[in-house]
Amino acid sequence: MSTLLRASTELVAIAWLRGVVGDIVSTTLPRDNSSWAASGFVVVSTVGGTAGLYVPLRSPVVSVECWAVAPTSNRPPWNKAAALAERIQSSCYDTEGTPRLLTLPANYPAARVLTAYTTYEPRRVPDDEASYARFNLGLTLNWVEVAS
Repeated sequence: MSTLLRASTELVAIAWLRGVVGDIVSTTLPRDNSSWAASGFVVVSTVGGTAGLYVPLRSPVVSVECWAVAPTSNRPPWNKAAALAERIQSSCYDTEGTPRLLTLPANYPAARVLTAYTTYEPRRVPDDEASYARFNLGLTLNWVEVAS
């Protein structure tokens, strides 16, 4: 008997953000910063939202953390982290790319993001001991699972 896998907010958020910033998105920050020092990295986690009472529409709020590091400096590269956050913000206004059908990992159904918008402005998160730069923003993705 096979188990039916269902789309989750984290999978949908990762897939949607990969369409914006590329393959530098996950639920955790990689320990080896040399793998993402040139590009920065985006970490997502679900922080709230709602699911439809009568329809299968999900409207989660996702915390999006945009990280940057300069391995040869102890100064955080704030502009690199801010640029990632602003790229995500501006993609919410992409009317030609919305709605967007997303392919999720193997054995998961596809999902369709109907709308995406930020719930708060990108904000600087100061005082990281490792001298990483981090900007945080809230993202709402209204999505549905697509029957295969």
